[in-house]
Amino acid sequence: MKVIKVRPRGYCKGVIRAISIARQCALDHPDRPITVLGMLVHNAYVKKALEEKGITTVEDSTKSRLELLDEISEGIVIFTAHGISDAVKRKAQEKGLICVDASCPDVVKTQNLVRSHIEQGEAILYIGKRHHPEAEAVCALGEQVHLITCPQDIPAGLTQQIFVTNQTTMSIFDVERIFEQIRLTYPDARFSEEICNATRIRQQAIADLKDRQVDVLYVVGDRHSNNSKRLAQIGKEQGIPHVYLIDDVYGIEARQLEDCRCVAVTSGASTPTYLTNQVIDTLEHWEEGRPLPSIIISEMIG
Repeated sequence: MKVIKVRPRGYCKGVIRAISIARQCALDHPDRPITVLGMLVHNAYVKKALEEKGITTVEDSTKSRLELLDEISEGIVIFTAHGISDAVKRKAQEKGLICVDASCPDVVKTQNLVRSHIEQGEAILYIGKRHHPEAEAVCALGEQVHLITCPQDIPAGLTQQIFVTNQTTMSIFDVERIFEQIRLTYPDARFSEEICNATRIRQQAIADLKDRQVDVLYVVGDRHSNNSKRLAQIGKEQGIPHVYLIDDVYGIEARQLEDCRCVAVTSGASTPTYLTNQVIDTLEHWEEGRPLPSIIISEMIG
């Protein structure tokens, strides 16, 4: 069985930066409680590794970051790689918390871009995922921001200048489709496609598999990870017969590989390299019947 190791894959620079900030924070403040407001990056193994270093996480998908902040009463709060709103920062400071911002620079760039167009009096059509922390932070910038999750969300009757942009981890193909629909409604709208480069090249690498006769694609990534889910979605759209989003090596099942001649492996931008390497090694020795390896949590963030 041929194994294609899709490149690039795994951690992006924003994730590496966020993890580095959290690790350094634990070293610098060993006697202070440290809490991450939401998952630092969307991977449960990374969350467990941070816990081993004394960093706790408060997370509730039914609550906004502003509401979650009520669960932190002292010490240091780390804002995640997905960006944070000004209102959350103000509230944290008012509570007397020490704020550490691990926001990805690409996310901050998009937030600042939206701010500048709001200041110019424009309406913002922001393509993103509802309840995602990155979209939440941008939508909190003002009532002028309209969240667009699908073409049906495009508002009618806007009279001011319109600026269109997007969450950095969306599918490049989905964003372009929605851009085209917006152009039909608002021909004079201005567009700025803000998918980060790490997301773009990982998605394009999956699209490029369509001519390589891949039977099975494994995307190693947490099910909370938007960029991991988009990789799996694109694999299906490109006609790969069997696509599986798995957390780790234990997601591989023998039935998935029946009659498989070529398997490809990629991983989301928030997936530890350690997990992906275990999947690749297991597939490369699949016919030998090698037992599945154990997972060491401390290996997730070094």
